[in-house]
Amino acid sequence: MTKGELVGKIAKEAGITKKAAAMALDAVVGAIHESLKKKDGRIRIAELGTFRVVKKKARTGVNPQTKQKIKIPATKVARFAASRALKEAVKKAK
Repeated sequence: MTKGELVGKIAKEAGITKKAAAMALDAVVGAIHESLKKKDGRIRIAELGTFRVVKKKARTGVNPQTKQKIKIPATKVARFAASRALKEAVKKAK
């Protein structure tokens, strides 16, 4: 599903315009971004799951083309863990 399709679905389900649905979706995504930028970097949505920031340590990797060892610097990445409700919904959809 694309963002446009999601906006259309939100508009239809909520009985609002696509423009209002797009603004609402952008506001939710923006709020998630802002929450993850904070020090604790965590947001939990009960029926969806938990977004959090994880620190990855620096490590040594291998360039697959040259087989040469390279240093991969430490970084922070966003992780998502699905809620039990989402896992069950996906399992039942098979």
